[in-house]
Amino acid sequence: MEEEDFAGGVVKKFMYVNRKAPYGTIYALEVLEMVLISAAFDQDVHLAFLDDGVYQIKKGHNPSGLGMKNFSPTYRALEGYDIEKLYVEKESLEERGLTEADLVVPVEVLSRADMAALMAEMDVVLSA
Repeated sequence: MEEEDFAGGVVKKFMYVNRKAPYGTIYALEVLEMVLISAAFDQDVHLAFLDDGVYQIKKGHNPSGLGMKNFSPTYRALEGYDIEKLYVEKESLEERGLTEADLVVPVEVLSRADMAALMAEMDVVLSA
């Protein structure tokens, strides 16, 4: 379903699905950059964390031993870009021994079935 924004353009529902650990590949950082670009174009941005992607928003990152910068604080800045629809799959948290309190940002925790239903409502789903 398309919605008209105030300028008469079409607003699409985008969901970015993060499935990869935060370091060791470029996926997590690249998805974060795509999220910010989409928000700059006034799209309806949703961000989901599944599988090892939940580690992207876990508190206490210290990737200095890998020679990489800790980009997890950037997730706290998303609210300033009107990106407030962050979701975490309940089963992914539980399988990794994590809770909502272990995360750097407020999220909505959804069951696997509810996450699938939410994804079905999106116009575009991009997974990394």
